[in-house]
Amino acid sequence: MPKSGIEQQIIDALEPTAAERGIDVVDVEVVGATKAPCVRVRIDHADESAPTITLDEVTEETEWISTALDELDPIPSSFTLEVSSPGMARPLRKERDFVRFAGETVQLSLVPGEGRRRYTGTLLGIEDGVVALEVDGERVELPFDDIRKCTIKPDFPA
Repeated sequence: MPKSGIEQQIIDALEPTAAERGIDVVDVEVVGATKAPCVRVRIDHADESAPTITLDEVTEETEWISTALDELDPIPSSFTLEVSSPGMARPLRKERDFVRFAGETVQLSLVPGEGRRRYTGTLLGIEDGVVALEVDGERVELPFDDIRKCTIKPDFPA
């Protein structure tokens, strides 16, 4: 999925250390004003069988993430760093996320182009670079490279 140059640069800088620490960089966003943006880094355990990362673990991991960003210096001005768990509306960024979260309801948007750009449905998985969803009882197949954003849609029972 396409990320801005700065976001991808941050992901590339963090992933090697994250892997050594058993952490998965779920997503990185740079949002807000150009002069003082916010860098949001969402992390979780790399081990899919481990429970969701705790607040204490996020606090522990924030130190090395902050140091890595200071060394990288991706933004010329000052910025705010937010490190958090992925939350209930977890972004799906890697192909393995589309395998891991098969069966979940997702909201997905495509890069600009012809036809429909937004889908909500049950994630069926990914095979050979094609993401499959069930939308309104129909199977929809979308190229992974055309996905701009995909998040799990939280289910709140009535």
